Amino acid sequence: MFDQTEKEAIGGYLELDLPSGVGTLNERALLYQSGRAAFRALLQTVRPSRVFVPRLICNSMISPLQEERIEYLWYDLDDQLMPREKVVLEEGEIMLYVNYFGVCQNQVKEILENFRPEQVVFDFSQSLFERPVTEALATIYSPRKFLGVPDGGMLVTSSEVDPPIEVDDGSLGRMTHLLKRLYSTPEEGYYDYVQAEKGLEDSTPRRMSGLTRRLLDSIDINSIREKRLVNFSHLEERLGPRNRFRADDSQSESPLCYPLAVDVPGLREHLLAHRIFVPTYWRDSEERVESAFGKKMIDGLLPLPVDQRYGEKDMDALVSLIDEFLE
Repeated sequence: MFDQTEKEAIGGYLELDLPSGVGTLNERALLYQSGRAAFRALLQTVRPSRVFVPRLICNSMISPLQEERIEYLWYDLDDQLMPREKVVLEEGEIMLYVNYFGVCQNQVKEILENFRPEQVVFDFSQSLFERPVTEALATIYSPRKFLGVPDGGMLVTSSEVDPPIEVDDGSLGRMTHLLKRLYSTPEEGYYDYVQAEKGLEDSTPRRMSGLTRRLLDSIDINSIREKRLVNFSHLEERLGPRNRFRADDSQSESPLCYPLAVDVPGLREHLLAHRIFVPTYWRDSEERVESAFGKKMIDGLLPLPVDQRYGEKDMDALVSLIDEFLE
């Protein structure tokens, strides 16, 4: 008798038509539902005695430390996005460093020179396409900051971390804002986006869902990376001379945005009035950030979009709006 119960189904209604085998993200990575879950899985295995963390970081990366009851100490950043004070790592301690905006390749190299690599974890949530730092303890990624996927986190590590057994089952419920953005306005889907983010607050490590893996497998990563680089370079050419934030993009493979700093209040509101949506990063770190530089990074820096949806005309229109306000 022909038994199909344990095999791939044949026939029935159709699913979304998505290409296969296009995505080329790191094959060595362990796959989780979020970057914070990947970090927590690492902490559960390594069990560091203490972790040094930059003040300028989202609380989502602090919650795994709190959940695992691991002591952590803050460090400040200077205007080169390097530790402002000397950090000394004792045996059993580790340091977390963020590749801010995906343009901190030189800083990553300097961190590796100043610390034992096996005591450093790199947060590449803002630099998805950068290769993992293989000599470091770990590199962590968050694909949804770059790609239209509902969730996902990736961990590349030299430590023997067991992959999670439980599979995340919440991806379908986090798709609403992505679908609404296809046929409606960003304003229409914003509430759903906020709810999707809240749905990832639980950092218990779970395996990345089949839906998210299938979506990632369908995305032309190389094309997206190239578009982002071209848009970033175009904004740097047009806005670089007046930008007080000096981004070294010469080695970047993965800009999240174009970080623009101008000492003119009101520009963010001007862009918003023209439906240019510019986020504020690290708002949840305001109370602990004490340095003037850190506060400027939160309140005064504009992360301009350079993503794959846009091209030269869009970048020129964005620059024109900025010129209009500044002149």
